[in-house]
This record gives sequence, C-alpha cells and structure tokens, in this order.
Amino acid sequence: MPIPLLVLCPLAEAQLESLSPAYAVAYAITPQTRRAAIEAQGGQFRAVLTNGGSGLTADEIAQLPALELVASLGVGYEGIDVAAARARGVIVTHGRGANDECVADHAMGVVIACLREFRKLDRCTREGIWRTDISLPAHVSGKRLGILGMGAIGDKLAARAAAFRMPVGYHNRRPKAAAPQRYFDSLLALAEWSDVLVCAAPGGAATHHLVDARVLRALGAQGYLINVGRGSVVDTEALAQALAEGVIAGAGIDVYESEPRPPAALIGLDNVLLSPHVAGWSPESVAAQFRIFMENLDGYFSGRGPVTPVP
Repeated sequence: MPIPLLVLCPLAEAQLESLSPAYAVAYAITPQTRRAAIEAQGGQFRAVLTNGGSGLTADEIAQLPALELVASLGVGYEGIDVAAARARGVIVTHGRGANDECVADHAMGVVIACLREFRKLDRCTREGIWRTDISLPAHVSGKRLGILGMGAIGDKLAARAAAFRMPVGYHNRRPKAAAPQRYFDSLLALAEWSDVLVCAAPGGAATHHLVDARVLRALGAQGYLINVGRGSVVDTEALAQALAEGVIAGAGIDVYESEPRPPAALIGLDNVLLSPHVAGWSPESVAAQFRIFMENLDGYFSGRGPVTPVP
C-alpha cells in the first residue's frame, strides 16, 4: 500500500512521477493547499518533504499523529521545528552534500565579480564609457578571505581561494579539528582581518543578524560582504546603510530576509550584486538533492535507516 507523503516544496513533474506507486503524494506548496491538506489528511501522512524556507512548525507536527519522517530537500532545515519533531520521535533528515560544490563555485564567482566590479563594467561598456574614465577595479589574488560558517561549503570555498593565493580565516562556534585555516574566536575580529567576508552560516535563532552594523564597520571601507548562507544572518537595513554610506565597498547577496520578495532596501544601490537564492542550484545539484531525499525516504521505510539525518 502506498505510503502517504506530504510535499511542501516545489518538485519537477518527473520527480513527482518517480514517487509513485510507492508513495501517495499530496502536493501542497501554497499556504492554502498546505492548510487544506493537513486539515483533510493530517492523520494519514507518515512523511513530509519540505525545505529550510518552507519548514514545518510545531503546530503542524502536532496535527500529523502518524508522522515518522521529515525530510528537508536541501542542506538547510532552519524552518523545521527539529525539537518538536524529536520530542515525538520523528526522524529529521536533510540534503547534506548535495550542493556544496555548487554553492562554493557561486560564492567564488561572486567574490571575483564584486571585487572586479563586473556589474559596473558591463554597464559602462554598454554606455560607451572607456576604461580610462573609470576607477581601477580591485585585485582579487592575495586578498584575505574570511568565512563565517566553516562547514562543508566553507571548506570547498577555502580550497578555491587557495588558487588565488588568498589567506583564509574563519569563525565558528568552536575551532574545527585539524583545519589549517586561521580560527577567529569572534566574528568582529574576523571582519577586522578580512578583505572579503563570506557568510556560509545556517539560518535560525543562533545566527540571526550576526552580521550587523558593528561587523560591517569592522570590515571597513575597502571590504566586501558576500552572503550565500541564509538571509537572516545579515541585518539587511544595516547592510543597506553601510553600502549607501561607503562603510563597506560592496556586497554580493544571494540570500535575503524578504525571500522570495526582492530586498527592497538594496535594489537602488549600485555597489551590490544580487541573485535570487540560486547559489546551490544547478541541474547536477538539484538532481543530487532529490536523490538524497529518496535515499532517506526509501532507507527509512525499508528499515535500512536514513542516510543523512540532521545531527
């Protein structure tokens, strides 16, 4: 008999088709269909597929008495009430390892694009402005790269930075065992040291607005901020003010607090490069995310166990 599965995040048609006949899918990716599905079938669902942004609340978990597994399609799971799930004995998994390479590639690309001012150079060329009439864009190689959140993405970004002879420092809650990069015990100290500060930290209460006005001032007028972690890590209003007033030189932002609505405070600024939360998106990484989800789903219900449980 097919296992009832509630899907709360967008999937491709082929992915939905691959779930049957083993799973009876309720596809509910809008607030209205989500509420309706939980009200009508909440007592049946044994598994939920969501992501960090769509999440799953404690109230919703309480309305799913048959729930056994909550799977996040990506690596992030900040919107899932993990404590509430665990209190019920519900397993929570995520897509660890699916898009680390893709995010690191994107982050390194944004570092280069921001320091070399690709956005301005493209506009100037289209307007007929020649190189002698603009300021020199910054050199990339040799700049000090700070990483907030030295996990798998941070490790891969550090490897890419090595090709540009960039000294790398990082800040985590604690040092990583055997990590060759310099550890800073405070984000403020890391920002003061860095020429470029890359945020690759997860979302949630513990990291909310870690990058605030003080950190931006420490980064300084020649410094750049890149965020490929979660929008909530950066205080958007403080960032907008810092960019407008020249407190920092520029920023590259792939994630923002208002998602999916654009970050209104940043739109009119010429020294920020924006992308719509695509750092982890590529055909390869999207396929890997779904593959890991299926391995978790099939592993749990076959008795083998999930492959990437949330730590």
